[in-house]
Amino acid sequence: MIQLERVSLTRGSFSLREIDLTIKQGEHFFIIGPSGSGKTLLLETIAGIHPDAEGRILINGKDMENVPPEKRGLSLMYQDYSLFPHLTVAENITFGLKIQGIPQHEISRVIESLVFKFGLSTLLDRHPASLSGGEKQRVALARALATNPGILLLDEPFAAIDPVLKSQFIDELKMIREEKDLTILQVSHSREETYTLADRVAVLIGGKICQVGTCNEVFCHPVSINVAVFTGIENILDGLVISGKSGERILIAGNVRIGIPHNIPAGTHVVVCIRAADIIINPICDPENPEFFSNEGIIKGLREDEHGVSVSIDCGVMMTSWFSRREQKRYQLKIGQKVLLGFPFQAVQLIRKECGEDLSVFHSSLS
Repeated sequence: MIQLERVSLTRGSFSLREIDLTIKQGEHFFIIGPSGSGKTLLLETIAGIHPDAEGRILINGKDMENVPPEKRGLSLMYQDYSLFPHLTVAENITFGLKIQGIPQHEISRVIESLVFKFGLSTLLDRHPASLSGGEKQRVALARALATNPGILLLDEPFAAIDPVLKSQFIDELKMIREEKDLTILQVSHSREETYTLADRVAVLIGGKICQVGTCNEVFCHPVSINVAVFTGIENILDGLVISGKSGERILIAGNVRIGIPHNIPAGTHVVVCIRAADIIINPICDPENPEFFSNEGIIKGLREDEHGVSVSIDCGVMMTSWFSRREQKRYQLKIGQKVLLGFPFQAVQLIRKECGEDLSVFHSSLS
């Protein structure tokens, strides 16, 4: 288990600010955030590379103050793998073991096991400069595991490899974690990696933890505008809550009108966040369905990618929806077509505009 208590560190004009975080034993925990938010610096601080950090770092209940990196029972693997260019693959893998004074016969046993696991038998005498990205990744992971750490710190471990290898290594990392009961703390920019591997996620922005939770909590229910923007929510609009004729609550955002839970006070200024995939476009949307408050719009753009089609709709404000390729083929949406938009209650996330406070208290009527 890793516990961070008010951990702070300043480097130049940037600071990690009073980080409080608990990572459970055996958990695969992700730290996500924009470039320059301090993710790598936080990993290095946990690893003991920056001993001038303030606050407390506890690993398995033991305070790490004055404990050097090699005595912390963890391994750190960087995005660029940081292999020693003058050492062979075998020497890179065994470097940490030799530093720890492990006997040669034990080193040989570890090498044999890792060479088999990662398919490195033909690479042992080669130097890093002659290796492909995938080969370097395997060597770096073997080196990180050679000392049998209880905790693995991973800094963008899949960033430098192609999608096919990435999928393979994601599966391998799952198996390694289960085999060794590893606690893994991983930095990533990839939503796919996070959803596939993470038990929980922390969003780090500007050196501060903004939200911690499951993937669903973080990606679907952001507690601030910064988190909503970073996690890729496509539709973020200023809005005002008003009362309808029958007492219902309606959110007005530009020309868009969205039905929301009744217990939100009229006059509340909020930001509404809705993922593109959750916006329902006619002909799927049934305007008679009381779950939806329908809005008229005109399709202004269609953009295809390998997964589906993004649809830009002008409703007085621009909204983005998303269709799978199968849905697009079925409904044949076209630029210039008039449509109705529907917003399911559970898809609408509201954040107080004036202070960024989460409005999850108002979402009790959705469950």
